[in-house]
Amino acid sequence: MRAMPATPSKRHARAPRVGFVSLGCPKALVDSERILTHLRAEGYAVSPTYDDADLVVVNTCGFIDAAIDESLDAIGEALERNGRVIVTGCLGARPEKILKRHPRVLKVTGAQAYEEVVGAVHEHLPPQHDPFIDLVPPQGVKLTPRHYAYLKIAEGCNHKCSFCIIPSMRGRLASRPIDEVLREGEQLVRAGVKELLVISQDTSAYGADLRYAAREWRGATRQTRFLDLARGLGELGAWVRLHYVYPYPHVDDVIPLMADGKVLPYLDVPFQHGSPAVLKRMKRPAHAEDTLARIRAWRGICPELVIRSTFIVGFPGETEAEFRELLDWLGEAQLDRVGCFSYSPVEGAAANTLPGAVPEDIKAERHARFMERAQAISTARLARRVGERMRVLVDRIDGGVAVARGPGDAPEIDGIVRVHTGSGTVAGGGRIAAGAFLDVEITGADAYDLDARVAA
Repeated sequence: MRAMPATPSKRHARAPRVGFVSLGCPKALVDSERILTHLRAEGYAVSPTYDDADLVVVNTCGFIDAAIDESLDAIGEALERNGRVIVTGCLGARPEKILKRHPRVLKVTGAQAYEEVVGAVHEHLPPQHDPFIDLVPPQGVKLTPRHYAYLKIAEGCNHKCSFCIIPSMRGRLASRPIDEVLREGEQLVRAGVKELLVISQDTSAYGADLRYAAREWRGATRQTRFLDLARGLGELGAWVRLHYVYPYPHVDDVIPLMADGKVLPYLDVPFQHGSPAVLKRMKRPAHAEDTLARIRAWRGICPELVIRSTFIVGFPGETEAEFRELLDWLGEAQLDRVGCFSYSPVEGAAANTLPGAVPEDIKAERHARFMERAQAISTARLARRVGERMRVLVDRIDGGVAVARGPGDAPEIDGIVRVHTGSGTVAGGGRIAAGAFLDVEITGADAYDLDARVAA
């Protein structure tokens, strides 16, 4: 997501304006929102174009080579279009890489360095705050539509996956106390948010670093742990969607909340592979767990559960037999939503030293085979939905179609429900608008998306 920011020649006497380019995952998006909220509270305006901003902040991603290239290109574009650029985010943990290509940037900071970013903005663009005219909405400045918001519950990660350098960029697990998270969720819902998307690097590890410290919220004691968090958020009356959940045994305790409608029947679980040998080389946590048995148990409790995941093919040493294990595992797991990446080395990752690099043509062939299998599974599972009633959340209106999402669809990464509204009204004559809930009947399905009509 990008807010394109200003050329020095167009600056004039007005509130200082900051442009923002936000790259990477939802966790980085939340970082951008926090920085913008802080700056907005100090009287800065947020510019949507390069030509009207006094300074540009680029929040970078540095997870894989493609993301690094995108970040460096974005910095270059901001320098060319504006000339005054501050860089933050994950790639900021490697300032030498940024400065080698773009020595003109004003400042480089790492991920989660909110105060350092704000301080750099102060240094190069002093604030002109007027508390009588500068207003910040109670939910802060958001880069998402008004009806949904990401709720970050922790920073960092304690795992040492061989393909990942996130811990070196974002540090070890640092959970937010549960009362702080629940108050933020409460504030977002009061401001009109209909869906809370819970994110961190490892959501199921939430609170372990704080030894599950107890806090008071709404007159009751809550422990800073995954289950208590899900219970608390489930009291807010919004959709609650759980992302980046590892298949630990204690996750089983949250599934009944989904069956009872307290949180959405949806889990984003980064399985990454189905071969025990590959998972061992990846140094994945919980790789010894019988994940297929766990998935079956979850669906036994909550048949409506939708599971999404991402996988890596072509990891160093991956044999054809190990890849077939992955395909067999996928066939057994019957995951609803699946993404796949061909392995690419990341500078600083331990996997770079592993033997058995897989040739690029074999990676591409395995990626195609994997996606063909995943698409067939998705097609069959969505076809079963035809004829069902479903509650959906409308994201936007496109002509006579309300583009919406059901409980099994996270924004931007999963499928959509196309609600064919005709006149754009519902029973009683009310207009359909973004942020509205609709009860629909599913009328058709393809490989990834559903078609529907407003239920009678």
